[in-house]
Amino acid sequence: MDQQTRPSNLFYLASLRRPVVDRAEGIYLWTEDGRRFIDGSSGPVAVNLGYSNPAVLEAMRRQMEKTTFAYRLHFENEPAERLATTLAERMPGGLDRIFFVSGGSEAVESCLKLARQWAVATGQANRWKVIARMPSYHGGTYGSLAVTGDGLLTDTFADQMRVMPTVPAPTAYRDRDNLSLEERGLRYADMLEERILAEGPERVLAFIMEPIGGAATGALVAPDSYYARIREICDRHGILLIHDEVMSGIGRTGKFLGGDHWNCRPDIVSLSKGIGSGYVPLGALAAPGRIVEPVLKMGGFQHGHTYAGNPLACAAGLAIMGEMDRLDLTANAAAMGELVLDGLRGLASRFPFIADVRGKGLMTAVEYADRETSALLPAEWKIGQRVLDAAYARGLIVYSRRVKGGVQGDYTMVAPPLIVTPEEVGEIISILGDSIEAVARELGLPVEG
Repeated sequence: MDQQTRPSNLFYLASLRRPVVDRAEGIYLWTEDGRRFIDGSSGPVAVNLGYSNPAVLEAMRRQMEKTTFAYRLHFENEPAERLATTLAERMPGGLDRIFFVSGGSEAVESCLKLARQWAVATGQANRWKVIARMPSYHGGTYGSLAVTGDGLLTDTFADQMRVMPTVPAPTAYRDRDNLSLEERGLRYADMLEERILAEGPERVLAFIMEPIGGAATGALVAPDSYYARIREICDRHGILLIHDEVMSGIGRTGKFLGGDHWNCRPDIVSLSKGIGSGYVPLGALAAPGRIVEPVLKMGGFQHGHTYAGNPLACAAGLAIMGEMDRLDLTANAAAMGELVLDGLRGLASRFPFIADVRGKGLMTAVEYADRETSALLPAEWKIGQRVLDAAYARGLIVYSRRVKGGVQGDYTMVAPPLIVTPEEVGEIISILGDSIEAVARELGLPVEG
């Protein structure tokens, strides 16, 4: 009986079944039937450190011999305190207060609830609207879905939550006008101010954005001018700027945070994925004392989870941060990211239907569209999914999804673990090229060279 027909009590997200994983090491996974896969996407862009790192496993063993759990209302624990200090030292702009959670959706939800409680505590209870981008993805809980710009994910639940207003994501590379990229960046940023004025500045609490786009926009990087103007607009209207760094943080883009590329100054940051790096469920929010202290004085943060600050998870996170430093993986992400981008640009020269190559560090993507007009390819082609499946059949895992109700954007994201080597980058690009060519031949698309 094969995996497709093997009975299972697990609730799978879709009818498609995958082979059973047996073990993993470095950037590779092996299945029970002996197949080897290169993880070219770090799972869902999460396994920054790679699999089976001995130092992390040993740190987890040591902590398990002490205790695997201590509830935060009953005890403090050393791993959580040390990890909080380690993260605070790396955060920009005095964001030195850390609150731990178990994942990215919880981290975003925590940021939203902290922002709202800060507004109430500072006499601004009329502020409650959080503006997000369309498309965007910030998580799967109701709170994080409320600021997710993707009707395919939110429409079913709209009656059970309050969907927040949006502004267009800065897809400046698609625009066909006489403006420079920097002028387009300012135009997209100014759309935020227009929305703030339309919603009523006194009612707008925050703007949430990914400095470098994740699942919804495939490594989208805005023009440089965008970031400073966004900060100016938020300051002008007394609005908090929340950076969702769940995917782009922890060295992934060649800086500790994605926003560090532009010296951005967020008010609150959400973190996850890379902190736990696939070893444990772990996430965090980071905020400054000026936001946290009024909330504490009002009676405390009205929020929490059973596993917040779990000592085993934090011991793993602390070891992960230590290995990131020891192996200088942020610098390696920057260097290997340049190799990946060079390889993707080479693929774009072969395949005219690759309209854009983008990203920072090891968070990169190619987008499929008409290069001359930016017109999207027919949705029924499902080219992103076809490339994903073709790569999977060749032993390479990449990341792809359609967004904005399934009608905007086909992309393939390449984001291997930060330990990747030049030789492994070469193998990833080679397999991806073969996979794209196979799909091109199947669809009758042009192939050059």
